[in-house]
Amino acid sequence: MRKLVFGALAVLGTTMALSLPASAYVDCNGGDCWHTDRRDRAPGVTIVHHPDDWYFHQHWDRDRHWHDYHEGHGYWRNGVWITL
Repeated sequence: MRKLVFGALAVLGTTMALSLPASAYVDCNGGDCWHTDRRDRAPGVTIVHHPDDWYFHQHWDRDRHWHDYHEGHGYWRNGVWITL
C-alpha cells in the first residue's frame, strides 16, 4: 500500500511540474484591445498579440479602447464584437 501511495504522489508531482501555466494575451485590432486566452486569427484582419501585462503600460484614450473579455471565437472592430 505504501508503494502505491508513494507512486501516486510521484506521478501527481511530476504532472504538476510539467504543467504549463495558463497563457493570456492582449489582442488589438486597430484601436480596439481585449483580453484573450488564445491567439485568434481572422481572414483579412490584422490582430496584434501582446503579453498579458502589456495592458498595464498603456494609455487608454478616445483612440484606443479597452474591451472586457468576450466569450467565443472572434474579435473587436470599431467597438463591435465580430464572431467568427
